[in-house]
Amino acid sequence: MSDATIETLLAEDRRFPPPPEFSAQANAQPDIYDLSFEELWEREGRERVTWFEPFTSLYEWELPYAKWYLGGTLNATYNCVDRHVEAGNGRKIAYYWEGEPGDRREITFVDLQRETTKLANALKALGVKKGTPVGIYMGMVPETPVAMLACARIGAPHTVVFGGFSADSLRDRMQDMGCEVLITQDEAWRRGQTVPLKKTADEAMGESPSVRSCVVLRRTGGDVPMTEGRDVWWHDAATDERECPCEPMDSEDLLYLLYTSGTTAKPKGIIHTTAGYLVGTAATHHYIFDVKPDTVYWCAADVGWVTGHSYIVYGPLCNGTTGVLYEGTPDFPDKDRWWEIAERYEVDVLYTAPTAIRAHMKWGQEHAEKHDLSKLRLLGSVGEPINPEAWRWYRDVIGGDRTPVVDTWWQTETGMIMITPLPGITTTKPGSATKPFPGVDAAVYDEAGNEVGPGGGGYLVLRRPWPAMLRGIHGDPERYVQTYWSRYPDVYFAGDGARIDEDGDFWLLGRVDDVMNVSGHRISTIEVESALVSHPLVAEAAVCGRSDSLTGQAIVAYVTLRGREEGSVERLEELREHVAEAIGPIAKPANIVFTPELPKTRSGKIMRRLLRDVAENRPLGDTTTLADPAVVDEIKTRAESEKSED
Repeated sequence: MSDATIETLLAEDRRFPPPPEFSAQANAQPDIYDLSFEELWEREGRERVTWFEPFTSLYEWELPYAKWYLGGTLNATYNCVDRHVEAGNGRKIAYYWEGEPGDRREITFVDLQRETTKLANALKALGVKKGTPVGIYMGMVPETPVAMLACARIGAPHTVVFGGFSADSLRDRMQDMGCEVLITQDEAWRRGQTVPLKKTADEAMGESPSVRSCVVLRRTGGDVPMTEGRDVWWHDAATDERECPCEPMDSEDLLYLLYTSGTTAKPKGIIHTTAGYLVGTAATHHYIFDVKPDTVYWCAADVGWVTGHSYIVYGPLCNGTTGVLYEGTPDFPDKDRWWEIAERYEVDVLYTAPTAIRAHMKWGQEHAEKHDLSKLRLLGSVGEPINPEAWRWYRDVIGGDRTPVVDTWWQTETGMIMITPLPGITTTKPGSATKPFPGVDAAVYDEAGNEVGPGGGGYLVLRRPWPAMLRGIHGDPERYVQTYWSRYPDVYFAGDGARIDEDGDFWLLGRVDDVMNVSGHRISTIEVESALVSHPLVAEAAVCGRSDSLTGQAIVAYVTLRGREEGSVERLEELREHVAEAIGPIAKPANIVFTPELPKTRSGKIMRRLLRDVAENRPLGDTTTLADPAVVDEIKTRAESEKSED
């Protein structure tokens, strides 16, 4: 499909009714929108999970804290592993795993039961018991879900720290949670090179006095130091296959903490408990991704982020779904690696981020065209608002112009997807997350706290509790209240801008600090980015605001061009006029910096915070999670060069 074709498609009516084959299937369940809030979550709580003791009360809401499925006891690992084995599905594949060097494994539910039991017994031998905090610092290997499930099996809350984080970041999280044990690996593979996870972990543990034991997985076989009396090899410790019963957990017992960034330097430890989280993730995974018994589902995220927790581990495994795990980057050793994997395992549901989609757009559709992707029947998007061109490319090139695209909005804090199409019910539009999931009460408020109707824009809020919602910030209840519950009375402030169109569909506009105020006009960075990316020569764009004495804020755009195109004054003016035509003259960027790459985390997310630092000529913040730190230095040089030329 040519760029001209994409432009033509974008000019057409942007409505895609649900395909008939989805509407006719059981998961569509049109009645799901007819159920009351209580009826829906009562039904899902009874049917979605297995209880040791059934709950006696649906929920309790004492703002800003909720409790769900009170009186019930259950275990997450029992629901994700053991009950499937007991039901005769032990030989079903839980994960197809592929390492970056090309090594492959098939892990069945029986395998998961055996490996989680062995590691749980090893942890117990190290003194871990119900309530003992455990840190996990690993890459995308099957043992990462095993580590999470082993902790949950014995009631030990975990915090998974993304394998791209620095020693300081790991230390801060382990100190905040008080982790007594760390599970890590010698090294990981990335772009053909080894990543020194154990070395980084050693630095962090040196300043984490609560950590008394470290379990180390051998992945690459690299020579790593082992501290006697503290460090043990996984393969030496996890050998006891004797039965390890799943610990009965109260519905509100802590399952895990996951740390997320905020407006201060200190990460927030988001609290997720057992029952509501498990019900919420399993229910949304089932309905949104139209999961079938033979589904091969690939969430191409990292387990270290909430998307991986909810939609690689807990939600899919609770539903007994076969998943795909891949260790490396989408372009190693070649740019068709993802599509090779999707073809090999006959993936039928793919869930990934707009950044990854745009990267594949930039590389060209010829890489996907080398492979048979005809098994794909549903595509999902997660992580940030998706621009319409990427949405269409995803559907048309990867989905063969036939697959529904479910663009989802949710957060670490929400635990589960909150705004999304349902593939058998919803008419979709490129760039819109459409409607709240059944049972979710989302709205858009203006500055004064008034709800805006169709055609209006403002701040996204949630007006009713939901099962998987965070239960607070670890050790900081005041920050929890100030961050999420202080802007408007009695509603959750999501921190994202949104607008509602005339059909009542939601369009997410990015974080509030990504909404610029130019001469009194509120302009979303995602709107300007979408306008730029709709130009046939633009591969990627990131936009931020900088202080301006005349207009309050001025718009700065960082643009990567397609192929061998080079930036020039003429191209700059062409793009400024293109944005003016798409949005209006007020949205024309004051500056455009042409750059070969944009700064991204190792999970593929554009670090707009660093771009704002460059635009404001401020010292750069933390760059430890960048995939390539040299990229931001190149952007700084180009930005300074353009300023001097001005």
